[in-house]
Amino acid sequence: MSRGWFKFFGIILIAAILFSGCAQPAEKPAEKAPAPAEKPKETAAPAPKEVDVPLGVLVDLSGPLTTYGEDIKTTVTIASEKINDYFEKAGKPYRVKLYVEDTKVDPKIALDKVMALHSKGVKLIVGPMGSGEVKNVIEYVRSNKIIIASPSSTADPKYIGVTSPEEKKYVFRFVATDSFQTKAIAKLAQELGVKAVVITYIGNAWGKGLNEFGKSEFEKLGIEVRSSVEYPDPPPADFTPYIATLEETVNDLLKSYSKDEIAVVTFSYEEVATMLAQVKSDSVLLSVKWIGCDGTAKSKKVVEDVPEKASKVMLYSTVSETRGGAAYEELSKIYAERTGGKTPISYGLNAYDAAWVLALAFAEVYDKQGKYDADAMAEVIPSVAERYSKGEYGVEPVSGEVRFDEYNDRVGSEYRIYAVKEGSWTEVGVWKFATNSIEWSS
Repeated sequence: MSRGWFKFFGIILIAAILFSGCAQPAEKPAEKAPAPAEKPKETAAPAPKEVDVPLGVLVDLSGPLTTYGEDIKTTVTIASEKINDYFEKAGKPYRVKLYVEDTKVDPKIALDKVMALHSKGVKLIVGPMGSGEVKNVIEYVRSNKIIIASPSSTADPKYIGVTSPEEKKYVFRFVATDSFQTKAIAKLAQELGVKAVVITYIGNAWGKGLNEFGKSEFEKLGIEVRSSVEYPDPPPADFTPYIATLEETVNDLLKSYSKDEIAVVTFSYEEVATMLAQVKSDSVLLSVKWIGCDGTAKSKKVVEDVPEKASKVMLYSTVSETRGGAAYEELSKIYAERTGGKTPISYGLNAYDAAWVLALAFAEVYDKQGKYDADAMAEVIPSVAERYSKGEYGVEPVSGEVRFDEYNDRVGSEYRIYAVKEGSWTEVGVWKFATNSIEWSS
């Protein structure tokens, strides 16, 4: 290769080196800053899972206490609606679900119904109504830890087979016992000018208890109890043999007392209407006063079936009934709208408060333990009732203060006195436990 070619390639090489040194590398595109992470969308907290509160209601809808059973069914239904609204507004998951059963005040049917409800998971019950029913179910509820709250069983604990408070741990009664009621009845008889009585009573735990306590209270006030006439439970269709015995006793009393000083005392349910229907219009029994009790007070059957005879003897009847203030007025308004203008009876008021106390106690225990616990509920029910009575839950009782004794029976009470006048029940007075006195209506 000639010297000229070397010179040519040298020039090319130098030029290439110079060109490569001057050339700038291509700029890389600027990297984009990473987009900020999207914030998760805020969602409402999931609603707490609904917790059913199965509540049994054992009432008489076709037997001798139908008037009161229908009353209880209505008030507890209203209570359940109010309770569910209360829990919803408070953000609580609890919802009461009612299971209403008809027991006919029959102890055997009551036990069958309790067992059937238990098989459905029901462990809270308002009822049963009768003391004989309570006596028949008490062993089963104790063994299976079922809480029952009777609005109307009034027999002394010994008449329902209970000898210690522990045996009655799961049984609450939202009504005072007959030891209170018979004081009111005896005082009523005294103020009516009665000096001698003949007693007739249904032969169950309730009737026997009233008869025993009644005798004692009458005698304390110097009122003679000439005799007591027991009839069977269930009540007979034919009362004529018992009526004959009552007539014989009253005729005997008339040898020593005037008609105004004698009374027939009947510890009965609504079968008193059947009894009066079978009393002949010229019977001596219609010439004296009749005094009933909580089983007869405001009985619809009495004023529908025997208004004239009931008006003649007046059938003075006592019933434990202390009314709350605004809460009672509100319940009465709703009750009247649903029943065509009627007003709730005492046992319905007790049942309304029983439903509230059971539901509030259930929620309190469930909040802490996440489950039903009968022992824990039995322990807190008295304090829940006390706080409920004071309005600490934002709701108030309709039957006055709810307070229990060591046997879980309601303490103290007022007894309203009703009488049949011109075919209708009329409130004529109220007996005050604190003073053992009667305030008569003007």
